[in-house]
Amino acid sequence: MALAKEHDRFLMEAMWMYCNPLVRRLKALVDDGAIGEVRTVQADFGLAGPFPAAHRLRDPALGGGSLLDLGVYPVSFAHLLLGEPDAVAASAVLSAEGVDLQTGALLSWESGALASLHCSIAGGTGTTASVTGSLGRIDIPAGFFHPERFVLHRDGRDGEEFTADPADGPRTSLRHEAVEVMRALRAGERESPLVPLAGSLAVMRTLDAIRERIGVRYPGEAVSAAAVAG
Repeated sequence: MALAKEHDRFLMEAMWMYCNPLVRRLKALVDDGAIGEVRTVQADFGLAGPFPAAHRLRDPALGGGSLLDLGVYPVSFAHLLLGEPDAVAASAVLSAEGVDLQTGALLSWESGALASLHCSIAGGTGTTASVTGSLGRIDIPAGFFHPERFVLHRDGRDGEEFTADPADGPRTSLRHEAVEVMRALRAGERESPLVPLAGSLAVMRTLDAIRERIGVRYPGEAVSAAAVAG
């Protein structure tokens, strides 16, 4: 980020979920108070595996584990709706190689909001998400990070379903990210308001905090720590 700023260049994290039209619609509803004050966020992302020890998802040298590969989506979803948490708690099951096979995290905010998040490379999960507020709830079925639909439940009303454009199916989901990059470049912007750099740093701080709680460190970090100590 510092290098991009020094050379006056555009930079954006490839968090394609933030560019998805239905995710943007969900955030707009939450921001407009459709479900009142956000109380809880729940999200999960797990793959069934099993993955052999040599697989990239279990290789510490390649940043293996479920958190950085899959858990970034539940964490980013919580950040999208609530911002950076004020406290982080986490627990995990680690592999023999020292990466997390599955991790559960509980994020909390001074507002009283909580996020219960889970990721795994040891079991396939529903990949669902839900955000509950003081006046209602929004449920996203399987594939919450590139949803095809979600349902808004407001107290005292029938559920209201929002669906994606058929042209925005899973195979074309990445195009929204590409469209946003091209829009920003043509406008002369140096970052995207949909995926701001400060937000990317905040998510990384949360992921680092979770790793600290569960005791996952990678070889490059260990070398750096040793070099500093020396």
